Amino acid sequence: MKLGVYTAILHDRPLPEALSVIASLGLTGAEINAGGFLPSPHLPVEDLLTGRLAPQAYLKAFSKAGVELTGLNVNGNPLDPDPRAGPQHAADLRRAIEMAALLGIRRVVAMSGLPAAEPSGTTPSWNVNPWHSAYLDSLTYQWDTVAVPFWREIEELAARHDVKVCIEMHPHNLVFNPATLRRLVERTEATHIGAELDPSHLFWQGIDPVAAIEDLGPLVFHAAAKDTRINDRCKVNGVLDDRFAPVTGNPVRLGGPWTLNRWPTDPSWDFVAVGRGHDEAFWRAFLDALRDVDPDIAVNIEHEDLELGQLEGLKVAARTLRAAGS
Repeated sequence: MKLGVYTAILHDRPLPEALSVIASLGLTGAEINAGGFLPSPHLPVEDLLTGRLAPQAYLKAFSKAGVELTGLNVNGNPLDPDPRAGPQHAADLRRAIEMAALLGIRRVVAMSGLPAAEPSGTTPSWNVNPWHSAYLDSLTYQWDTVAVPFWREIEELAARHDVKVCIEMHPHNLVFNPATLRRLVERTEATHIGAELDPSHLFWQGIDPVAAIEDLGPLVFHAAAKDTRINDRCKVNGVLDDRFAPVTGNPVRLGGPWTLNRWPTDPSWDFVAVGRGHDEAFWRAFLDALRDVDPDIAVNIEHEDLELGQLEGLKVAARTLRAAGS
């Protein structure tokens, strides 16, 4: 098992420095952003794809730090109907698959995406619990007309390059739980599409991540270490707490025409460093379940704890993860 860090949290540091931070935490893996919602400060995409930079030259920084490149991350919405976002995210995904093969790595993390509710729609629409027939009709369009053809194409590309595309089961995407992950794999007859097991979004949906791993088995290709804390306010507002507000000042732009909205001050749930939402016993069970699926699986910390600083949060997460994996 390879424990590491998804380097988006270290975006303000050059690659050698980011890798040095990872090594100082006692971790040995790195997942690097390759496009989608976020830029790619640690990956010279064009230089690598055009041959201006040789893969061996790029990978020298990793070998020097004693850190292995275990995956590329291209989370975005490749099915977005907005022409300013969807086509670019889809192109980023295709390029990430090609780049992974070029660099000799076999894992690309992505999201399934979310189309509009109907052909004329201009905004992604997340329809769940389709007890009303209109929502079921919408889901049929989203899956049959948009998602399945696109992901069949991606499966073909991934199989050609022998790269596994690891879908993060993320709300506001067609694939958000094990059932929808299986649906995508079955509908596309995929051999190179599976799951990136990120427990954080499963927690607040009421899903047991260990049970999800056991259910998906060999469809789990990759994993994230990210924790969620369920707060007391959840007893009042539930997990579908929608009290987000528009940001002011200098917003974080997510690879398209949208910005990241402001979290409620008293949320039903929030993301915290590994160990601050679930104890070491959970994380030990989580890693054990992953190890049963693949002893060599990569597990990368994703730090989004707003209460802890960049390095502080990484240190807390790394300490918990190393203890759980020992």
